[in-house]
Amino acid sequence: MAIELLYFAWVREAIGRDGETVEPPDAVKSVVDLIDWLESRGGGYAEAFADRSLLRVAVDQEFAALDAGLEGVREVAIFPPVTGG
Repeated sequence: MAIELLYFAWVREAIGRDGETVEPPDAVKSVVDLIDWLESRGGGYAEAFADRSLLRVAVDQEFAALDAGLEGVREVAIFPPVTGG
């Protein structure tokens, strides 16, 4: 299953790209599994995903929890918490 990943803010800066298309292994069933798999790539991925409490996600353009499933998902956006004023 191909998933389009989008990275924003310091997540994008740590990884060094604003997005990519990945084909995670079959064992990747949730967003947190996806993040674990990405983090195992090392380098900027390990840096970006080291503290999960600083991450928010959107799955197919809807805010979601890190334990959200990936069945049928086309896009996952990963970003830090956003504040506005």
